[in-house]
Amino acid sequence: MKTQVPYKAASAWPARLLGAVLLLIGLVLAAGGLQLLLLGGSLYYLPAGLGLIIAGVLMIRRSVVGVWVYLAVFLATVIWALWEVGLDGWALIPRLVGPTVLLVLALLLAPTLTVDRRPRRLAWRALVVSVAGLLVLSLAAFIAGQPARHGQPSGPELAAGPSAGSDWPAYGGTYGAQRYSALAQITPQNVGKLQRAWLIHTGDLPASETARKMYGAETTPLKVGNTLYLCTPKNIMIALDPETGATRWRFDPKVPDAHIPYTAACRGVSYYAVPGASPGSACATRIIEGTLDARLIAVDANTGRPCADFGFGGQVNTAEGIGEAAPGMFSITSAPTIVRGVIVTGHQVLDGQKRNAPSGVIQGYDAVTGQLRWAWDMVRPDRPGAPPAGETYTRGTPNMWTTASGDEALGLVYLPLGNSAVDYWSGMRSSLENEHSTSLVALNVADGREVWKFQTVHKDVWDYDLGSQATLVDYPTSGGVIPALVLPSKQGDLYVLDRRTGRPLTGVEERKVPQGGVEPGQRSPTQPFSLFHTLRKADLTERTMWGMSPIDQMICRIQFRKAKYDGFYTPPISDGRYVEYPGYNGGSDWGGVAVDPRKGVIVANYNDMPNYNRLVPRAEADKKGWAPRGEERGGSLKGGAEGAGDPQAGTPYGISVNAGWRLPVTGLLCKQPPYGGLRAIDLRTGKTLWDRPLGSARRNGPFGIPSHLPIEIGTPNNGGAVVTAGGVIFIAATTDNMIRAIDLKTGKTLWQDALPAGGQATPMTYEVGGRQYLVIMAGGHHFMETPIGDALIAYALPR
Repeated sequence: MKTQVPYKAASAWPARLLGAVLLLIGLVLAAGGLQLLLLGGSLYYLPAGLGLIIAGVLMIRRSVVGVWVYLAVFLATVIWALWEVGLDGWALIPRLVGPTVLLVLALLLAPTLTVDRRPRRLAWRALVVSVAGLLVLSLAAFIAGQPARHGQPSGPELAAGPSAGSDWPAYGGTYGAQRYSALAQITPQNVGKLQRAWLIHTGDLPASETARKMYGAETTPLKVGNTLYLCTPKNIMIALDPETGATRWRFDPKVPDAHIPYTAACRGVSYYAVPGASPGSACATRIIEGTLDARLIAVDANTGRPCADFGFGGQVNTAEGIGEAAPGMFSITSAPTIVRGVIVTGHQVLDGQKRNAPSGVIQGYDAVTGQLRWAWDMVRPDRPGAPPAGETYTRGTPNMWTTASGDEALGLVYLPLGNSAVDYWSGMRSSLENEHSTSLVALNVADGREVWKFQTVHKDVWDYDLGSQATLVDYPTSGGVIPALVLPSKQGDLYVLDRRTGRPLTGVEERKVPQGGVEPGQRSPTQPFSLFHTLRKADLTERTMWGMSPIDQMICRIQFRKAKYDGFYTPPISDGRYVEYPGYNGGSDWGGVAVDPRKGVIVANYNDMPNYNRLVPRAEADKKGWAPRGEERGGSLKGGAEGAGDPQAGTPYGISVNAGWRLPVTGLLCKQPPYGGLRAIDLRTGKTLWDRPLGSARRNGPFGIPSHLPIEIGTPNNGGAVVTAGGVIFIAATTDNMIRAIDLKTGKTLWQDALPAGGQATPMTYEVGGRQYLVIMAGGHHFMETPIGDALIAYALPR
């Protein structure tokens, strides 16, 4: 006959198992807490860990007192969390969610540790009180964390200049890059009825796993007349019927995979109508694109056939005079800008490879013949054309990898320049490079001569290159309207400049910044700060470290305390990690800003993430096998995130960049959300009208497992917004694969749709047949870790 197992002993095993979990967590927190305390960090983790150890041991020994010890630790945790971060909902998650789950389990299992009814009743009451209290706390945190709304733009409506309407004739809507459409059929009242009108597949998908790690379409189509024009990641040009999506023609320039830089991307093409040409004649209207292998190609807008009068057989090699350049080192990924019949293009020169990289020369070509009209080599302003035989354009100079904007009336093009070759070491740059690096430069399009420049970072070693187009606006002042431009930057500052002279129309102040690092003699004692507006948030602190649990957050706190961080513009170091905040993908990137010129509202999406960097001494970088493109071991094409392990050959250091500052196992970010947002700004005053997180957590989660939660966490984003006269903002860009319609007045999401792949592109809108369409490229992006695709999707209201 079997002996009856006592109820208490048989049912206590779940509680004892929970005790073992508490013991293990306590040991980790106590060990890490002691290390953090020795680094000058928070006092909380060590005693909390000791408390969990005691609670765990008691529960393993079947003592209900362990539950009460854990309850005491939990209540102390709540008090500490509220003292440290208040009712900040995102900040409370790592501090309270995990402990709350453990508390519920402990209270549910407490009755199994005793046969005494009084402690069992007490446990149930404590469970009810705890859950109710946390619900109230969650509601309060939700209310406190709602997006800030400050009001509506000041003053009456403004007179709008040239803008896109039924057509979308340039990458930014116009070469003024306002990304604004005068169409108003879609409004906040009816946008919820948007539906897919058509979807086509371009057929340009990566042919290998290596190429898959380097794809990102980023395409914004053009619409001119009765045709839609676009390019694919590897520069296949396609013409479509804008009403049905039916293909009219395709032209494939046959770009080899070897010429893919970090990302196979073609952000857009350009349209040009030849003055005086007979309508319908060959290439009277033409589509022009730059390719990954640095060609300019012109094809007939009606047929897609190469223009025989342009260059040689319809193409020009822009790499002539560049000198040695491995495939992928020198490419064109952005749409050329055409002003007064001159095609202006820069090039993407791979970041971080070597000091002796190809030149950042800017070139102007005749839009009809393809002849080189001028070349602007900033170090050789005395030489406005191609270099003589046997010489090259100056190597390693700052480049323009993004798109220029242009003013047809003034005859000026505005070039957002990047950094000299290798971003995180400045000691070998010439004085003229230092003057032009990370600057907006205005050139006379007739001869390529410099008219003015405005620098946003002095001696940049943070990769804060200007990635956004400058947006042309008519700026209202007490003395009348001034032709101006809005210049966004990666560090988050927005500048308003007179586009005739480069003179700031709003305040810019030189402020002292941190000094030191590996090149103390090179660091500028001050940097320019915009007094008009900044998208930048407050400096990081230990309290802003994050994670999904107290352990994650503690590890991030330890990393933060170990790293060098003196705030904004902390100089690079090599004897440990340093924090760069915002990171190189911070603020505004190539998506730029959109402007409603009538209401006087700037719409800016932005990133808000740090980088966790380290300069790697030359011998160590060489030992790791870091080598420039074309010099890799075995000579194979390599993918990978830009900046993750760049050799910076020819300098004393390579660079290791932990973009976004991710934990090594869970992949979670160390900074608390949001990681990206969308903001409306009054053009007249620079004041924020509203600000909100952009992007949900549906595809985010620990270990790369999607959470599927529709919570607006604010994700990283790449791509821009479009604003319409109907009062609606359209934007994709986020890592949750959604496209959204947002109310310009309130920032509220009015409509959204899940895309079949990542929407890392700027949408556009046009009208045909009396119907307004919205189009977005769902091509994905390897760097943003979104699914790769080849779908171009059009939306419209029901007929």
